[in-house]
Amino acid sequence: MSARLGSNYWRLFGANVVSNLGDGVAVVAYPWLASAITRDPVQISLIAVVTRLPWLLFSLPAGVLTDRLDRRKLIIWMNGFRFVVTLIVAMVVWASRGSLADPDAIATGTAPVPANGAWLLAVLYFTAFLFGVAEVIADNAAQTLMPSLVETDQLEKANGWLWGSETVANSFAGPPIGGLLLAIGFAIPFFFDAASFAIAAALIASLAGRFRAEPGATRPEGPASWWSDLKEGVRWLWGHRLLRTLAIMLGIMNALITLSLSTYVLFVQEVLGLDAARFGVLLWSGAVGGVLGSLFAPKVSARIGQGRSLQLVLLVSALGIGVTGITSSWGVVFAMAAVTSFVAVLWNVITVSLRQEIIPDRLLGRVNSVYRFFAWGMMPIGSLLAGATVALGETATSRVTALRLPFLIASVAYLAVFAVGVRQLTDRRLAEARTERRPPQ
Repeated sequence: MSARLGSNYWRLFGANVVSNLGDGVAVVAYPWLASAITRDPVQISLIAVVTRLPWLLFSLPAGVLTDRLDRRKLIIWMNGFRFVVTLIVAMVVWASRGSLADPDAIATGTAPVPANGAWLLAVLYFTAFLFGVAEVIADNAAQTLMPSLVETDQLEKANGWLWGSETVANSFAGPPIGGLLLAIGFAIPFFFDAASFAIAAALIASLAGRFRAEPGATRPEGPASWWSDLKEGVRWLWGHRLLRTLAIMLGIMNALITLSLSTYVLFVQEVLGLDAARFGVLLWSGAVGGVLGSLFAPKVSARIGQGRSLQLVLLVSALGIGVTGITSSWGVVFAMAAVTSFVAVLWNVITVSLRQEIIPDRLLGRVNSVYRFFAWGMMPIGSLLAGATVALGETATSRVTALRLPFLIASVAYLAVFAVGVRQLTDRRLAEARTERRPPQ
């Protein structure tokens, strides 16, 4: 298997594991830090908003960059930038360590909210935005690398292994490590995360080969040329019926996911009653489902068909989010998160491989960026709705019920998306997408 996928693939694989291990630590560290600064659901959700806002603002320019520049170098530069930004956060938290109390103590009133909380939140918002900009560029470039590293008939396998490694590092190993590091000191997880980006940059730098778009893909420099490149990517995606449908549908799905998860740390603390260490264990659920998904997604897809697989993702996600919203058992939440993580990997393996297969290489960066503009650009909207939902819910009901509302609303909306998906996402339409006349190039 290693010989067929190639050494370049395994270097990308290694970089993915290292950087996602750092991300898994950050999954616990950032929300826990925010909850030690404020208990306001709107301010908590704004962290997610500013992190995802760059997907709305910079996805399209990132696509042009990806098709004009060396994709490998872009990832290296962005990982280096994220190393610097995360290191700044780590040093700020280290300098403020004396003023940070345990979130449980703040929630119960036995410890005050930090006096410098407003300044710390401002730092978090600013660095989260910068981090998001780098993530937009790096992630778009990384997805366009894959067709240059493996053969077309290996894409589903290669993406499956990559998603599996990401899940293990991000959801299985990273969160509990993050919980343990938080117990040592608030700043330690951030230093760990910074180091992961430096190592990942070094691994990507070791890739051998040429990673620019096909010759003739770029145009002369200048604003007019950039605008023409953007329009070409938008026109190609909008002219492809299935990819257009998938992009819009995924945007709605991601908005609903962020609606349910942007105040998740408060739900975990106040409804489930978990501390940082058990919060990290709870996040293992994503790894359990993700690993199983990476192993069995291609088999499920082959067994029941890609169309039915995508329909299954929508239905299972709706049910899993809904059950999470009505239970107080962290064991049930664990199980639901594992199931929804499994189907999320199933969706990604099918749709990412499809895009890599049918989009011409010279347009891959731009079309990918337009796709993700729709798919990820909706996430800050979902995060805003999360904070507003909990804040408004508290005025009419209890705090606990208010923290459940984002899950319940997202579940009902997911069922509506499922009703559309049953008609739009079929095996026939996916087969036609691979053989139909390509949009004008």
